[in-house]
Amino acid sequence: MTPNALAAPAAVTLAERIARTVRQDVQSMHAYAVQPSAGLVKLDAMENPFRLPPELQRALGERLGAVAINRYPGARGADLIAALARHVQLPAGCKLMLGNGSDELIDLLSVACDMPGATVLAPLPGFVMYEMSAKLRGLRFVGVPLTADFQLDEAAMLDAIATHRPALTYLAYPNNPTANLWDDAVLERLVAAVGAQHGLVVFDEAYQPFASRTWLPRLAQPGHEHVLVLRTLSKFGLAGVRLGYLCGAAALIDEIDKVRPPYNVGVLNAEAALFALEHADEYARQAALLRAERERLQAALRAMPGVQPFPSEANMILVRVPDSKRAFEGMKARGVLVKHIAGLHPLLAHCLRLTVGTPEENKRMIDALAASLAANTATDATENVR
Repeated sequence: MTPNALAAPAAVTLAERIARTVRQDVQSMHAYAVQPSAGLVKLDAMENPFRLPPELQRALGERLGAVAINRYPGARGADLIAALARHVQLPAGCKLMLGNGSDELIDLLSVACDMPGATVLAPLPGFVMYEMSAKLRGLRFVGVPLTADFQLDEAAMLDAIATHRPALTYLAYPNNPTANLWDDAVLERLVAAVGAQHGLVVFDEAYQPFASRTWLPRLAQPGHEHVLVLRTLSKFGLAGVRLGYLCGAAALIDEIDKVRPPYNVGVLNAEAALFALEHADEYARQAALLRAERERLQAALRAMPGVQPFPSEANMILVRVPDSKRAFEGMKARGVLVKHIAGLHPLLAHCLRLTVGTPEENKRMIDALAASLAANTATDATENVR
């Protein structure tokens, strides 16, 4: 045995180990950021602010306590699929599949469509998970900027579809973070263009409880066999349950469902979702109140000097202010947490995204924004005098 054979292996630092084993593009990424919210009025994540009434909380607790959590999920998943199909009035010839939140379904679509050279296309600014999932799964991502007023740039979208022939085209309906619904005539032309290129279109309807229109009934129309509708129960009022669903032509859903992990939706999640659907009237009442609060917020924001609120069909409002960073920090200092999104895309310069909360939360948010803007104006005036 040679002396070298007995020598201890050279020490490897953790940084060197990461460099050798973790993909470079992953090392260069930023993790999805969740803002600390302890002690603050939390209006940064488009959550439903309402909890169930106490009597329903007790009933849900008893229901979940009886679930056989020692067993893998079984028939309750099928029961939930059937209940959701009834609830959304799923068109004939269509199916739906479940996901652990819509984020998982976005990832499963990337897995299912990961053909050599495949591209994912979406308007920007938009939901960050379209791009993140595509890149992590080895697909190319192409973003097409919206117009200055956050409408679809039809010519640019059609050109990108013709050039890149995307396997997946995401159209958020309404869009996040801009909160608006796009023109249906333009969308129909984009759907037809993607279909002509043999791709799939995904309408992401995460905010459907607050929107005036849905694409779901059109799934049964001729020429829409390549269209999917993605939804989540998060905005319905179950953000903590993590339950999403994907609807489309039965044959198409059958293929995508093949890449779904077994037992991806836990029994407690499924049971909680079934309970919620049985009490859908309570969630509909909450959504109606939030829609009314959204309009009240819009009116208050329009009356504030220097504030530009944009139209909303979701439970959030995009606003542009003179200095979004100072406004965000001022609101946080006053106990209200919103989302500062100015750095996400150049079109979002000086923009904040405000979640619609309870009447009391919304009053605190408006008061905090007004006070922050007034303080900033006073500071600027003092500095100008100097």
